[in-house]
Amino acid sequence: MFRFVPAIRPEERHPVTVLRTPAPPLVAPEPPSPSKGARRGERWRNRLTRSALPAVAAYLAVRMVGVGVLGIWGASESRGLVELLGTLHDSAWYVRIIENGYDGGEPAQSDMVFFPLYPVLARALSGVTTLGSVGAALVLAWVAGLVAAWGLYTLGSHLHDRRTGIVLAVLWGVLPHAVVESMAYTESLFTALAVWGLYTVLTGRWLSAGWLCLLAGLTRPTATALIAVVCLAALVAVVRRPAGWRPWVALFLAPAGWLGYLAWVGYQVGRPDAWFRIEEHGWNTSWDGGGYTLSFALDVLGEPSALDFYVVTLILVVAVALFAHSLLQRQPWPLLLYSGVLLLTTLGGSGMYNAKARFLLVAVPLLLPVAIALARTRTAAAVVTLTVLTAISAYFGGYLLLVWEWSP
Repeated sequence: MFRFVPAIRPEERHPVTVLRTPAPPLVAPEPPSPSKGARRGERWRNRLTRSALPAVAAYLAVRMVGVGVLGIWGASESRGLVELLGTLHDSAWYVRIIENGYDGGEPAQSDMVFFPLYPVLARALSGVTTLGSVGAALVLAWVAGLVAAWGLYTLGSHLHDRRTGIVLAVLWGVLPHAVVESMAYTESLFTALAVWGLYTVLTGRWLSAGWLCLLAGLTRPTATALIAVVCLAALVAVVRRPAGWRPWVALFLAPAGWLGYLAWVGYQVGRPDAWFRIEEHGWNTSWDGGGYTLSFALDVLGEPSALDFYVVTLILVVAVALFAHSLLQRQPWPLLLYSGVLLLTTLGGSGMYNAKARFLLVAVPLLLPVAIALARTRTAAAVVTLTVLTAISAYFGGYLLLVWEWSP
């Protein structure tokens, strides 16, 4: 019998190493990975275009409703929008600074009480455009409002979820005094700097926190609330978990803007306490621990008063209640400290009772309990609530600028 034996190929009998040229790739090689800075920039752009855009658009929509109602109401009384938004009350002071600079502290009611960043930026914008002083001031306020809405969305979604972030941004745009966000005032710019400053503190971006706080200190005197947060957080970072040199830089940058402007005013006037003296003697505002606020509120509740005084009193009471809710919800301590200092300075200051609700526009963490509650309700219920608040805000904005005679 025969057995089949497979033939042995020559290369198997004497194995050799065969060198083969690799085939060319079917696709082009991947480009080198982008740098860390480029990746970070791309993430920020994606966050705006893909996530924050609905919040910013919703904020813009509710503000447009308020401005639209103001425009229609103003037209019925032969008052233009630019006049109403850009030439009344504090707006007139800022426009004067933009055009002529500071008065040097000579009159008792000196314009040196107003901090410089907003008029400096508006002057720069008017210098490179054809907007003029009023137009530049309004454009700056509107852009700052959009940046603030973006920051509110980012803060709310960082602490809770995307829905909370959107509601938080819209809530800020439908507050009773939200018309100020569309005026030539500093509330929008300061809120944008403050909310992003709080976010950078919560996320440990110390250099950004320091610079944002420096700019906020050049915008409003109430930057003391943000300065306290950034400085204390930087100290905690240094003591508890040494994080290099960045917290030290934030610690020194944070108060530099606020202290620098007060020092400059003191130098110009010739006395170190010049700004506080102007604030007290020229603008009748000082610290009394809350006696003035309590006395005025009791008078409002005990006798017939103007609508604005009732609304301001209600907002002050609600603000205290929302701070208590914030404590119970255990907000991060930087937000609690920021809101607490703002409440303390607003309630404890004498004078300007009609403006105290406006002073709390920048206390945005107080809105978080409401934003969380609305975000957890059914969409229809949340939409109805925000729609009603938009209507109330639109009416009250018109009332403040067309009926009420004093500053919002």
